[in-house]
Amino acid sequence: MTATDSMTPGRDATARNRWIAVSAVAFGTFLLVTAEQLPIGLLTPVGSALSISEGAAGLMVTVPSIVAALSAPLVPVLVGRMNRRLLLVALMGLMTLANLASALAPNYPLLITARVLVGVAIGGFWAIAGGLAVRLVPASLVPRATAIIFGGVGAANVFGVPLGTLVGGLASWRIAFGALSVLALVVLVALVAVLPPLAADQPVGLRRLADQFRNQGVRVGILATFLIVTGHFAAYTFISPVLQDLSGIDGQLVGPLLFGFGLAGVVGNFIAGATVAKRLHRTVLIIAAALGVTVLLYPIAGVTAAGGITLLVVWGLVYGGVSTSLQTWMIRSAPQAIEEASALWVAVFNLSIGLGALAGGTIVDALPLEGILWLAGVLLLLAGLAVWTARRNANLR
Repeated sequence: MTATDSMTPGRDATARNRWIAVSAVAFGTFLLVTAEQLPIGLLTPVGSALSISEGAAGLMVTVPSIVAALSAPLVPVLVGRMNRRLLLVALMGLMTLANLASALAPNYPLLITARVLVGVAIGGFWAIAGGLAVRLVPASLVPRATAIIFGGVGAANVFGVPLGTLVGGLASWRIAFGALSVLALVVLVALVAVLPPLAADQPVGLRRLADQFRNQGVRVGILATFLIVTGHFAAYTFISPVLQDLSGIDGQLVGPLLFGFGLAGVVGNFIAGATVAKRLHRTVLIIAAALGVTVLLYPIAGVTAAGGITLLVVWGLVYGGVSTSLQTWMIRSAPQAIEEASALWVAVFNLSIGLGALAGGTIVDALPLEGILWLAGVLLLLAGLAVWTARRNANLR
């Protein structure tokens, strides 16, 4: 479906209205990622308040990631032909209630239940929002709109999670979750106000999902996503000890450096958005190869503070383009089944986050710290090899 097909009665909508809609969806992705990752900065106060270990509190991050991976393909299947505008509004409503429930949860089981609902909202919303650019703007502007939508992901890491953690520290973790609920309500109102009707041409069925694996471009995109995201989070989960133990950087500088990593990622996101329109295959190939080389250089060139900081900034810059470029890859690979391809992509992306962190923890416990960097680097280079095999696919050039 094209932007023209989907925007009745918005066929005559101004470009300004289209970009306002794109911005509202970007705000939604910002909120979703903030909600998913905010507990990372609140593990200690939540654990203390509910009398649980920090390991148990960590399930507040793991559970919604796994649920999001499952709900990404299942939500579109279950809702059938439901108007996508209404679906996005309903999912943001669920996010509003889930964060309110998190803020008010009197015990750990109810808090985890609320986090399950957060995962449903994340998976369903992201699966639809990922391919929404083609329905909101003309084809020539889709890469730019996709970059804006996924700019919310980088902004959440740079601003959302740190600010939420700050609120939790200054006030309480319940106030932080309550603030997320208020912001979700704001996004809900914005979506109602600016999104045009987004009718579903065909319901997403399990058979249509399975059929996507016959498409070489989709297969390569899924494999590349799995390898890149797993490799990245296997290493990045342990970036703090890497910076301190390997690069000799003071622990007090880790926070500001990770802020710089996030800023570089925002820049990389928009650079990728500008290049994928004309050179999609080359952009994804360069991202995978550059990430692999950067991570593999850490045990060699990252053993000094200057080297470690330089590699971290490069890492952030390159990884910032992953979401935009891979989502564009899926759109180009399956132009007639964007929702199905996007749902599979979101499922693999979220599952790979958890698998990467799990694999990294296993390696770190068994081998020297450099071992996780070698593993991640190999996975990233394998992703580049997978991308290279699709070089003859005309849709991906």
